Amino acid sequence: MVDAELKTAADELASLLAQSSRAVAFTGAGISTESGIPDFRSPGGLWTQNKPIPFQAFVASREARAEAWRRKFTMDDSYRGAAPNRGHLALAALMRAGRLDAVITQNIDNLHQDSGIPDERLIEIHGNGTYATCLACQRRYELGWVRERFEASGAPPDCEACAGPVKSATISFGQAMPEDKMRRAAALAADCDLFLAIGSSLVVYPAAGLPAAAAENGASLVIINREPTPLDDIATLVLRTEIGPLLSAVMERFQLPQVS
Repeated sequence: MVDAELKTAADELASLLAQSSRAVAFTGAGISTESGIPDFRSPGGLWTQNKPIPFQAFVASREARAEAWRRKFTMDDSYRGAAPNRGHLALAALMRAGRLDAVITQNIDNLHQDSGIPDERLIEIHGNGTYATCLACQRRYELGWVRERFEASGAPPDCEACAGPVKSATISFGQAMPEDKMRRAAALAADCDLFLAIGSSLVVYPAAGLPAAAAENGASLVIINREPTPLDDIATLVLRTEIGPLLSAVMERFQLPQVS
C-alpha cells in the first residue's frame, strides 16, 4: 500500500474508532508475522512440517504425546525471542487511551500480554502455548519442566499430582473450546459498536462466527487482512494492508506515543 493509500486507510479507521464507545479487536495469526512467527497456513512453512497432533490422538497414545511435544519444541525453537511488534503495541496503546475495550485473540503466542494488554481485557479463545496444563486436574506446568523431562527420557511427562497427561495449554484440533471464554467473547461481540478483525482468515469456526455476530448486532465491522475473507461482503470497511504500519498511523491520528 502506497503512502497515500495508507493515509486514507488510517484516516478511515481512526474516524470509526473516534466515533466508537465500545470497540473490540479480534486478532489472528497475521498480527504476529511481523514478530517472526509463521502464519499457520503459509505453504512450505514450519507448520507444514510440524502439524499439531489432533486432540483425540494425543489423549489416546503416549507415542502421539511424545511426537506432539517434539513438534511443539521444534516450533518454539524456530521463533524463540519473538517480541510484540507494532501491531501488538498499537492495540495496547489504543486500549490505554480508552479507544479499545478488549482484545479477543486466536493466537497462542502470549504477545498481547507482552505488549501490555491486561489479562482481564484479553480473551485467548485458542489457549496459550507458553505453558502446559494437566488435562485431568488442570495443574499448571512451565514448559521448562516439561522439556527437561521429555528430553531426558524421550517420554511425555505425566502430572505429578494425578498422573494425568500434560499438554500445552492450547486448544488442539478436536478439543472442546473453552466455554467461559467463548461466552465472554460472544458477549463482547453482541455488545460492541465496532469490531476490528485483524490478521485473521476468518475461516476457523466457531471463532470466525464472532465478527459475523458483531455485524448482525449492528456493529461496524472492519477487516484488516492481506487476503480476502468470507466476511468481506458484510464488512463496513475492508483494508488490505500491513497491520503494523496501519495501526501505527492510526496512533498518530490520536497523538499517541509511537512504538517501534
